[in-house]
Parts: sequence; structure tokens; C-alpha cells
Amino acid sequence: MHGAALQPVQLPSDGGPPVSFFLEFLRSPLTVGAVRPSGRALAELATAAVPATGSPVVVELGPGTGAFTAPIQQRLAGSGRHLAVEINPRFAGRLAALHATVEVAVADATALREVLAQRGLDRADVVVSGLPWAAFDEELQRNVLSEVVAVIQPTGVFTTFAYVHARWAPPARRLHEALRSRFEEVVVSRTVWTNLPPALVYFCRRPITVVGPQGAMDLSTAAGHR
Repeated sequence: MHGAALQPVQLPSDGGPPVSFFLEFLRSPLTVGAVRPSGRALAELATAAVPATGSPVVVELGPGTGAFTAPIQQRLAGSGRHLAVEINPRFAGRLAALHATVEVAVADATALREVLAQRGLDRADVVVSGLPWAAFDEELQRNVLSEVVAVIQPTGVFTTFAYVHARWAPPARRLHEALRSRFEEVVVSRTVWTNLPPALVYFCRRPITVVGPQGAMDLSTAAGHR
């Protein structure tokens, strides 16, 4: 995952979401991270923090075939802005074809600030992640979370999910610890047993920042980890 250069959005030419998701997993298992999209119950829970009123800015990371995109759009009901950041151009093309009101960027989540700036944005009210954290090494997890903390409003919410069977594996434990170091409040949802595989959602609020000579920055940046 390197760079923020925007690429052309490719229109889809393969099968429906489950088929295309599996094909993309075979092409690039480390960036897709699962063999099938998230189920409806998990999608509704993961997007529950999206306001149904006002004009919020919602950023979706790793939307894939759009399992979370549809419920986000339903909650926004035509208001606010919905930016989807997807590194896979084929997924991005399908998303753009299905959701005309979603701003789809073919870009890397580690360049989130740049992607927002290119669209005249510097902050998001909600960030919803469908990224495959278990496939990320420690540095990549840290860099993506640094970008999330940098763009999310002080009153904003960051949501992401984890599979229950892998929750105690090193990458999942590392993610949980990283979330608790970046947010004052991390709430773990009930288990969504109907999802395949079963999953849970992290609701993260009040990003932790420090103020230095050049303004606010997240703790990992202040400590020189970027």
C-alpha cells in the first residue's frame, strides 16, 4: 500500500459481489483479506455510528464490493458527503457504478489526509473501516491509524471490525492495543454470530492527540514512529 496518486476508476466486468470478492481475494489475498463480503447484520452494526441527520462527512476505508457502503448511504439519505477509499481499482469501479453519490477514490488508506485534501476536506465525522487488519504488519497498522486519528473530528467516531476466531491472534491483539492507545474510549460490540465468520465491531471515540509547536498531532507521530 504505497502512495496517494489517484487512479482511473475501472468499470466492473465480472460477476456479482460474492463472486468478484472471491476473485479479488485470489488475485491479492493480503489486500482483500477475506474470501467473502461482510454480512448484512455486521454491516448495519458497523455503520450504526453514521448520523441519520445533519450533513456529516463519512469516510469509508476498504469498502470492497460495498457491504458497508449501502447502509451508510441509507443512513445519510442524500445528505452529507460519503468518501470511499479503495486501493483495488476493480472494487472501486463496481462501487462507483452502483453508488453514483459516493465519491470513490482509488488510493491508499495511509495517505488519507492527502485524499481528503484533494477534495477540499480536512476532517471526517465518522470513519468506517472494512480494512483487513489481520493481514497488516505492525507498521502498516500504525500508519493507517495515524491517518485516521489525524482526520477524525474530536467528537467523531471510528468503527472497525474483527473476526472472533482470530481475536486473540497477534495481529488482532496488536490492533486492539493500538486502538486503546489512540482513542480514550474503545467499546467492543456484541458478537455478530450470523456473520460468516462471526465478528465484532470496535467503536472508538475521542482520538488522543498532543499539541506541539506545529499544532495537534497524534501520539505516534509525536513519538517519532511515522
